[in-house]
Amino acid sequence: METIVRIGLDTSKSVFQLHGVDETEQPILRRKLRRGQVLDFFSRLPPALVALEACGASHYWARELQSLGHEVAMIPPQYVKPYVQRGKSDAADAEAICEAASRPKLRKNFVPIKSPEQQGAQMLARVRNQFIGRRTQLANSIRGYAAEFGFTAPKGLSRLQQLLIDIQADVTVPDLAKELVDALAAELERVDGQIAKLDKKLMQLHRSNEMSRRLAAIPGVGPIGATLLSIKVVDARGFKSARNFAAWLGLTPKNHSTAGKNRLGVITRAGDGMLRTVLVAGATAVIADMRRRETRSWPWLKDIIARKPPKLVAIALANKLARIAWKLMVSGERYRPASSVMPTPTLT
Repeated sequence: METIVRIGLDTSKSVFQLHGVDETEQPILRRKLRRGQVLDFFSRLPPALVALEACGASHYWARELQSLGHEVAMIPPQYVKPYVQRGKSDAADAEAICEAASRPKLRKNFVPIKSPEQQGAQMLARVRNQFIGRRTQLANSIRGYAAEFGFTAPKGLSRLQQLLIDIQADVTVPDLAKELVDALAAELERVDGQIAKLDKKLMQLHRSNEMSRRLAAIPGVGPIGATLLSIKVVDARGFKSARNFAAWLGLTPKNHSTAGKNRLGVITRAGDGMLRTVLVAGATAVIADMRRRETRSWPWLKDIIARKPPKLVAIALANKLARIAWKLMVSGERYRPASSVMPTPTLT
């Protein structure tokens, strides 16, 4: 009987496609399964390498397949796409996943499998981010509707309360408009309360995580950035270097080099957008603090601020902070402020 050594598994909500090959790379399994049949089918197979495209739900299937004795490889979708043949179908995707898993060069890009606890912690960060977006949406709606009746307010959530008072006190505003603005304000208050609860949970997670406490000592990172780094970066040793980690976060320029000419383009914005946003915001805060107080003794940063645009400086500093964070995650060391040791980042 032919032995299956590797299987590409294309997952979906209800129908899963399988493509398996033997030791000679000949296809010997092409099958479509319903969701409820998947685990029963794999429980009857001898151990094999099962490859999936990395996504949120794939971590669950990876854990289940591992419990059945199979080796599991999760591959980022962008590394699977080059192996898709003509046409787009589940069968073609499964074959491409199977083929990509055979390439030794891609093994370094396999995604670590997350535990349920790690996924829960990441869910906390994403839900908090969704509520923050909803709060911004509600605040902007209130400002927009208020402007239709001639009311404006300075920037900031704290300035909305006076705006709401002014609307209610104005007799020219229709009662229906006041009622609807009140409804938006009530929803804003509810969402704000949810964010406060999630912030408390995030701080509890930060205090209970030794790595997060170490990372929070980095200037511009703080508790939120440190917690996000500790829960989103499952295994920092999976990155070959600090440079690779910064590139994964999308804090490096695109390379368009050819014919011996190096051309670097815009920042890639690859990787985790939430984590990158927090690091850039932290770097911006460090730069603003340095301009106000002139207390930080980072000569290289002062020099860059004087020569380069503010956004470029913030990206360069965020890149540096990411590299420092990677070093602390890998080595287990604590951050040691050493202003004279920090080199100047490369800018283009």
